[in-house]
Amino acid sequence: MDPVIVVGAGPVGLTLSLALAAQGVPSVVLDEGPGAEEPRPARTVVLREDTADLMGRLGCPELDRVGLRWSGWRSMRRKQLVRNVPLSGGRRDEDEAPLTGLLPAPLHVPQHALSGALRAAADKAPLVQRVPLSRIDTLEQDPDGITVHTREPGSTWWRGSYLVGCDGARSTVRKLLDIRFPGRTAVERHAVAALRAELPWPDEAVLHRQPPWRTGGAEVSARPLPDGVWRLDWLLPPRGELVTPEALITRIRDTLAGWCGETPAYELLDTGVHTLHHRLARRWRKQRAFLAGDAAHLLGAVGTQGLDEGIRDAENLAWKLAHAWHHGPAEHLLDSYQAERRAAVAARLRAADQSLPILRGGGGLRTLVPGAARGHDTLLSDGHLGCGALGAPPSYSHSPLSPPHTEAHTVVGTPPGAPVTDVTVTAPDGTTARLRERLGQGRPLVVLVAPGTGVWDRRHWQTAGVMPRLTDAVAALPGSTELLVTESYPGASAHTVLLVRPDGHLVAAFGGVRPAELFTAAQAALGGAPREAREPVEPGDAEDERDAGREQPPGARVHADGTAGLH
Repeated sequence: MDPVIVVGAGPVGLTLSLALAAQGVPSVVLDEGPGAEEPRPARTVVLREDTADLMGRLGCPELDRVGLRWSGWRSMRRKQLVRNVPLSGGRRDEDEAPLTGLLPAPLHVPQHALSGALRAAADKAPLVQRVPLSRIDTLEQDPDGITVHTREPGSTWWRGSYLVGCDGARSTVRKLLDIRFPGRTAVERHAVAALRAELPWPDEAVLHRQPPWRTGGAEVSARPLPDGVWRLDWLLPPRGELVTPEALITRIRDTLAGWCGETPAYELLDTGVHTLHHRLARRWRKQRAFLAGDAAHLLGAVGTQGLDEGIRDAENLAWKLAHAWHHGPAEHLLDSYQAERRAAVAARLRAADQSLPILRGGGGLRTLVPGAARGHDTLLSDGHLGCGALGAPPSYSHSPLSPPHTEAHTVVGTPPGAPVTDVTVTAPDGTTARLRERLGQGRPLVVLVAPGTGVWDRRHWQTAGVMPRLTDAVAALPGSTELLVTESYPGASAHTVLLVRPDGHLVAAFGGVRPAELFTAAQAALGGAPREAREPVEPGDAEDERDAGREQPPGARVHADGTAGLH
């Protein structure tokens, strides 16, 4: 079967290709650029705990060295400290255990470092073929696949089973598919600077509203990076203020002096002006073509994280494409990508748009309402820290893949459709790991809550209690499913059985072993009963001709002159 064509080699496109490779699916990544990214220290991304862990599973563990997990979040208004939130997972001594009961620390990393790590991982993956200087200009679909053409200098026809446009806000794929991209322009503007300096809050992120110095504006934030580097953002009026180099230097000096008492020595590394738009594509799927990342949505106001959402797009779509690639057409499953991800991003955009008039409207009676400032600060912090409607991980509670509710379902600490808690689990072979480490392999997980298994001999608990019956029930499930055991899970009693999707969202929880209900839930989560896996297409097997050449096996390219070759 032909590879998946990924258009765009930014973080979202590379994440998708690596996630597909982890599930045995080849991909061709068409990169419009030369294959490298100019270092821009002022262009950074914030990854939530689960998306940062996904980067580690995809072969980028070094991000914790080039990025920084904040140790705390500090909010100020005028001259007052409003909120000080310690975060778990921040920098600590190696022998110090992570703090529990705290909000997880996001990972702050330069975008060029993230892209570079993903490119290096993709170059090591045998199933990923990355092709620079490949801008598409033609896209054609048929019932068996999709064909695209790239313009000069490498004029080439490419054949794929599916195509995903991860080619940014000005997406060529979206335009070729004739999909509208409505929304709002310039909802926020920020002046940005990256500099090296010593500030009073090492490793803590700071949000300062209405700072008392003249050039502070309505809001300024400081987010730390390794080696004493900070990214500073000043909120600008939506339109009209020209940010000259002299004006930006004045802002930097006044802000550092306001925080430190006097302007400390600093090294300016990079500057820029960042304009945020809010847009949402009308459709995210058209036959065999999909949109992901900035090609499908733009957001980022009041702390929301657009790239983090794009990575969630890739994780959601990868296992569904892998299932269709291995088992044949799965229309209901593929349709669920748009149903789940578009609804989640639309809810995030709606929350941000509803918050903007409250947070940016200024003045009026709102400033006289007791507690209003603190409530506004909490709302802003939610977007930055991954809480509430502006930042919490998405829950697919109304997914078309949700099974019908039955009496066998039980309530645990995670609602159906939400991401599962990352508990320690044990596999039948006795190995232990974090639950999140078992994700991304294209198969559902069944987790049994069995207190005491950690101290039992594996030979005994595998044949004791409900394990034999559960093992038989898991073996009968559609597709390949992994059985795991955990000592405890939030809100779950002994012998609770959890069914978890390949991307870590809870399908259902059952009170005990319920084979029939478990089978129905697993079947629903996979979009219906899977077909028999297809045999891979071998060279020379395909006979129908398309455009400039014959359909080729994974990794093949068809040149403009009609000749084909493997690369």
